[in-house]
Amino acid sequence: MKVKKIAALLLAVGMVATMATGCGSGSSSGSGSGSGGSVTLKIGDNWGATHPMAAALDNVFKTQIEEKTNGAVKVEVYHDGLLGDEAALWQGVRDGSVQFTVVGTPMNQEFPMMLISDWPFLYRDLEHAKNVWTGEVADEVSAAFNEKFPEVEMLSWGPNSARTFTSSKPLTCVDDFAGQKFRMPNNPIHLGIVEDLGASSQVISLGELFTALETGTVDGQDNGMVTVLAQSFQEVQSYLYETNHIIATLEIIANKDAMSKLTEEQQQIVRDAAKATAEQAWNDYIASVDADRATIEEAGVTVTQMTEEERAKMLEKIQPTIDMLMEENSDWAPALVEKIEAVQ
Repeated sequence: MKVKKIAALLLAVGMVATMATGCGSGSSSGSGSGSGGSVTLKIGDNWGATHPMAAALDNVFKTQIEEKTNGAVKVEVYHDGLLGDEAALWQGVRDGSVQFTVVGTPMNQEFPMMLISDWPFLYRDLEHAKNVWTGEVADEVSAAFNEKFPEVEMLSWGPNSARTFTSSKPLTCVDDFAGQKFRMPNNPIHLGIVEDLGASSQVISLGELFTALETGTVDGQDNGMVTVLAQSFQEVQSYLYETNHIIATLEIIANKDAMSKLTEEQQQIVRDAAKATAEQAWNDYIASVDADRATIEEAGVTVTQMTEEERAKMLEKIQPTIDMLMEENSDWAPALVEKIEAVQ
């Protein structure tokens, strides 16, 4: 009987201890992080785990934060839209239902400066783009972003990809665009580009795009080669024109309230990890381009790299879209574009 009483007493003590630590341990709200408990932060994206940005979340963001906080801050990474599509992730990080997210530019209607991520022919090459979005320009745009959206904090700018065009019809030069139909994202820049090139466009979600290409609903689409492979578009497309007309970014964004629940030291560890994640993703993406091209060619797709002459020709054709962008965003675009062009 005495043994049973002791066992019951120990069980009760254990339950009290669990309740005392359970509110902070593993809680996504972040409570308890400053008092010795652990906190679990969730970050979501819309990419497969092999995308350079997604892979860097696993290999750098999660690893670095957990190691440098000695496990006090744990990170759960959710790929493939498991926490919602891009619009849902953007809303989630604003209302706090998601602590961190990686998105492109779903906020560009509210904050037009984000259009810079989709600005056509803005960079000399991928290295130039990397230097822009890991340097002072990124800090400047982040500051403006944080002022516009005080409920969140922009942490870093990684690569989405350099967009290329694919088609089931011959597509090896600028003149081949005329008369073709392309799936484009619902973005005035992308839509304007194909119209300037003499093609037509149709807005289709990425999840439905493979079927649309397979059935001929559209002839082609534009995405980076990393996405072409991730979505298996090489199975239903015959031509890829490596235009690199847009080198888009993906941003790591934090919910400000979630950050405030961490200690100052932990917050800095998170910020440093986000920047290291973007840097690694840029390096990995740039290194992957040649291999991705070779894989697509091995699948039987005719890949054509754009010449300087054709680049100039395409730039001339889409000038109306660029002029429209400059005119509609005259309060910030000319100065920012000039700064970006000056980055070495």
